[in-house]
Amino acid sequence: MTDPRQPFPINRGGPGGIDFRGLAALAMLALVVAGLARGIYTVGPESVGVVQRFGKFVGTVGPGLRFKLPFGIDTVTILPVKRQLKMEFGFGSAGVTNPDQVSSEQPKESDIVTGDLNAAHVEWVVQYEIADPEAYLFNMREPGPTLRDLSESVMREVVGDRTVDEVLTIGRQGIETDAIAKLTTLVQDLRMGLRVQQVQLKNVHPPTPVQRSFDEVNRAQQEREQMINQANGEYNKVVPRASGEAQRKLSDAEGYALKRVNEAEGDVARFRAMLEQYEKAPEVTRRRLYLETMADVLPKLGGKIILDEDAKQFLPLMNLPAPQPQTRRTER
Repeated sequence: MTDPRQPFPINRGGPGGIDFRGLAALAMLALVVAGLARGIYTVGPESVGVVQRFGKFVGTVGPGLRFKLPFGIDTVTILPVKRQLKMEFGFGSAGVTNPDQVSSEQPKESDIVTGDLNAAHVEWVVQYEIADPEAYLFNMREPGPTLRDLSESVMREVVGDRTVDEVLTIGRQGIETDAIAKLTTLVQDLRMGLRVQQVQLKNVHPPTPVQRSFDEVNRAQQEREQMINQANGEYNKVVPRASGEAQRKLSDAEGYALKRVNEAEGDVARFRAMLEQYEKAPEVTRRRLYLETMADVLPKLGGKIILDEDAKQFLPLMNLPAPQPQTRRTER
């Protein structure tokens, strides 16, 4: 008999009816199975899972097959703590998986003003890793963009302390060293849970509108250095030769001076010896000197004519040698 207080009859599972208890049990079982299936997850070999229960941090789990409480009770964030991550500034590689690696404002972040108020196009890479997963997730709202902003700020500061010539040529290693030191200090002070491993400069060149002018300046500087090197080479070749020639002439002069001094001393010694003999026998020495002098002079006079003082002829005759015949020159 139907109860008048119930508007619709409830079928208790009799013949031809629907078993609502069975349906409810099946639905509950399906819900439990779905929850259990959603609670199973896998942590990769280079990652850790940060577990939160009702939003509160409860710990981390290592690689492998893991289980969490379903239905939003536990949430797990997987972080690649053993992978080297990087950020690119001024350029971007294709097919990146890290959303913080490439920025949409590449041309703006690479144009930097140097210390001498010139502009330089600087492209660089920051390599880092997650050192503390808890600090990485909960100390900063957006750790990736924050690290990008810090890296750009540090690079602008470091480049701004140098001239454009230093940035483009010899200052690359110094820039990298100062940048990683300053960036590491900032990351540690903010407790971001990151470890900066390397800051590496890539392409560093003048801005495109003035690239040709910078190339001409560099070419002029190279030509200047080449001419200086050539001049130094010529100097090193000529100056030693001139020094050697001067030294040789000095040596010749010193030898000639020594020779003249020795000759003068010899003449003085000979004169003194002669004077000593002259003082002993003046007449004999005077005659000997006269005869020696005449013996030295007369052979150099050639033919000699000696006249006798007692000749009585009015015009003494002397046979002269016949003149030699002269050959007649023919004029052409």
